[in-house]
Amino acid sequence: MATFIMAGKYSADSVKQISVDRIPKANQIVQQCGGSIISTYATMGKTDILVITEFPGIAEAMKASVDLNKAMGISFATHCSSASHRGFR
Repeated sequence: MATFIMAGKYSADSVKQISVDRIPKANQIVQQCGGSIISTYATMGKTDILVITEFPGIAEAMKASVDLNKAMGISFATHCSSASHRGFR
């Protein structure tokens, strides 16, 4: 599994829908695309949310990104992590 970093930006409408009730739906979408959510962080600035995920490949990560946008109104820039900091010892 590859690690993907999904940087999300809320739309004006999606901000109105922020709720912990959306977490199970997000998990379901990611799992249906063959992935898993490792961790999630609320942020401030250009990005509103960072989601660290694992997927079998790029196609699955892209599908999850699109499906999450359709379901929740959050647009994601999805990046594949090519190396962990552990590899730089």
